[in-house]
Amino acid sequence: MKTAAIYARVSSDRQKEEQTIASQTSALRAYAAAHEYLVPEGYVFEDEGWSGSTLVRPGLERLRDLAAQGQIEVLLVYSPDRLSRKYAYQVLVLEEFTRHGVDVVFLRSPRAETPEDVLLLQFQGMIAEYEKAQISERTRRGKRHRAQAGLVNALTGAPFGYRYVRKAEGAPARYEVVESEAVVVREVFRQYTEEWRSLGRLARWLTTAGIRTRTGQPRWNKSSVWDMLRNPAYQGTACFQKTYQAERQRGGIPAHLVCSRPRPREEWIEIPVPALIVPTQFALAQERLEQNRQFAARHTKQPSPLQGLLICQLCGYALYRYSTRTTRRRLTYYRCTGMDAYRFPEGRRCANRPVRQDAVEALVWEHVIQLLSNPALVRAEIDRRLTELRTDHVGDVQRDVATKELARIRAGITRLIEAYQEQLISLDELRTRMPSLRQRETTVQAQLATLEAELLDAETYVALAESLEGFLAKLHDAAQSLEVADRQRVLRLVVKEVRVAPDSIVIKHSIPVPGHHTTPGYLLRPGDREHPDRSW
Repeated sequence: MKTAAIYARVSSDRQKEEQTIASQTSALRAYAAAHEYLVPEGYVFEDEGWSGSTLVRPGLERLRDLAAQGQIEVLLVYSPDRLSRKYAYQVLVLEEFTRHGVDVVFLRSPRAETPEDVLLLQFQGMIAEYEKAQISERTRRGKRHRAQAGLVNALTGAPFGYRYVRKAEGAPARYEVVESEAVVVREVFRQYTEEWRSLGRLARWLTTAGIRTRTGQPRWNKSSVWDMLRNPAYQGTACFQKTYQAERQRGGIPAHLVCSRPRPREEWIEIPVPALIVPTQFALAQERLEQNRQFAARHTKQPSPLQGLLICQLCGYALYRYSTRTTRRRLTYYRCTGMDAYRFPEGRRCANRPVRQDAVEALVWEHVIQLLSNPALVRAEIDRRLTELRTDHVGDVQRDVATKELARIRAGITRLIEAYQEQLISLDELRTRMPSLRQRETTVQAQLATLEAELLDAETYVALAESLEGFLAKLHDAAQSLEVADRQRVLRLVVKEVRVAPDSIVIKHSIPVPGHHTTPGYLLRPGDREHPDRSW
């Protein structure tokens, strides 16, 4: 009696729920009993929910290890596509089993005993690979079409703060707000944008508070908080097609491993969902995330006030610090990355000259203090923006449209209920038509709440203008005694970037004030709005 092993596989959750893998195993056990094969306990390997396009599967890995040890003589598989849906992988695995003396038997395929049988088996493998490619392409196109139509079921899942409701009885799939989680999301964004809490501190706060992640884990990590802060669904626009599958590279050589790569922002497909925060707060979170990336101090042993702000005017590369020692002291310079010939195969890319660290930092700091010593200039800019907000009627039009749409939807719901009460429609028809109206009502309510919150944010300009003089006066008095970390924070709030040229320094100003603007910075010096730079 020959010792045999059984292998079965299904690739989707739906197949798992329908227990197709159990039917495969049952048929294989019956075949083993009919042909007097001995299947020891533990020699049945099942891969549930694993794709046939890869060979990295736990059950298959254990099976191949067992075959390499010479523990089995026969392998029973339901059909060749259960082993793999790629023809090349089928050939590779079958040759491996043959090399270890394992006879592979497929229930839904003839034994490869003659050249014709081998040819037929190869054709089946190629057809299975073609079918998988066809199914994948149809699925991708179908999801893309649903996303372009604004249907949530293209996303299949919901992030923390929402519940994904499946399509049922004619009602489309939708996101429902889980209010207990939505409160947490709003608090995370508030602490990150207003209190400047770090990702690690937010993760510790969530863990200590006993809040579980979307997957039910009790412990939060920084990457989970980072994903939350970057998710555009919280501002009312869930996005489809944010990533694509690519082959991982190792040293420029394909590693035959699939990984996700981000797509360009213009390729994302937006799907409207209920908003949990206002777009302004989401934009502030993105700006701070970008600042964290730009000003990351993980590789900096000694911080400096202009760290991450200096850019070469000639080539656009960042400047870094380096030092040299003379007979009496050590001098520190900022040097353009493009000047280093060893970094580029074709040699150095820039001819800019290094600048003394102490000189450029003193110059920029003195200019910023002089700038902030004139509160009337900053107040004039804030007043100009307030005037723009008050004369901008786009928000009023949007609120009117949303209000009218909400009234129309509620009137439709009322008419539908009255039609049911007068027995003009059946209960089944009411249940079919009501969920879509309720979903549209929830979405419009969320949009209206977002517009009202933006109007409230605009009024915070007034409070900022009232307390501006006192803040600037305190800053001017303590300017010379501030530590490096405090100077860093002031410079990063006021200065967007500092461009260094061979004979000039250009300072671009940026004071991040929440509100109605498309760019994070605005003019702080009189003159042409297209050239808000100050140079020496």
